[in-house]
Amino acid sequence: MILPSLTLELRQLSLDLLAETSPAIKAEAISALALAWLSGEISLDAKLIISTEAKLPGIPKKPTLIAPLLVKRRAMNTVQGRAALVHALAHIEFNAINLALDAIWRFNDMPKQYYADWLKVAAEEAHHFNLLNSHLQYLGFNYGDFDAHNSLWEMVDKTKGDVLARMALVPRTMEARGLDALPALRAKLAQAGDMRAAEILDITLRDEIGHVSIGNYWFNYLCEQKGLEALSTFVKLCSEYVAPKLRGPFNLEARRAAGFTEAELVQLAAIT
Repeated sequence: MILPSLTLELRQLSLDLLAETSPAIKAEAISALALAWLSGEISLDAKLIISTEAKLPGIPKKPTLIAPLLVKRRAMNTVQGRAALVHALAHIEFNAINLALDAIWRFNDMPKQYYADWLKVAAEEAHHFNLLNSHLQYLGFNYGDFDAHNSLWEMVDKTKGDVLARMALVPRTMEARGLDALPALRAKLAQAGDMRAAEILDITLRDEIGHVSIGNYWFNYLCEQKGLEALSTFVKLCSEYVAPKLRGPFNLEARRAAGFTEAELVQLAAIT
């Protein structure tokens, strides 16, 4: 299932899916789009400059979006508490679907592999969302039953005018925080006896290492193309775009696997 479009072109279809408001339809269509791309049914026009009047991203009426500090924390010793955490993780994955689609349609004149990489990310994020949403339903709840925050998409929106800033501050900063947080969240859920949720987080962490690696690759590629030193450029962009301050503890093993340099890891260790 792929949403109707005037063309079977990857970037235009990604924009169509980004504007879709139904999480279920969006996730299903992304899986179909990824398969169609791999089978050669979808073309790519990297030079195409696309404009849109659609409200982006397409989001459902629920969950209600509130400030991060207002999101309630719930105890893991209740089903509702565990469901709230699973819901928060599903919401992150839904936002991650949208950010991957946005990276495809918005930035033109990148190599073909760039678009293929972000389509792979979108498909894997859709898979994560489906796993978490199914488990949420098993617990007796639905996506939208709890409030959520929108900080990940806010950084996507901030960086919409510069692909270098996007690669620096979304996958390498916002998503990389997931590499640090997921092991502790998995331990909480396992300790509470929710082994299915723990297994889902194992899958998520494995794939997120790859997603952050893709962000690292394209950030370094763009720095090289522009003749910029990567570490100082990253620090400059963090300041310019008022990125969230990094706080430990850091999952150095996962970050190393995702392509962070030893110089960056030393810098993080100093923060810790």
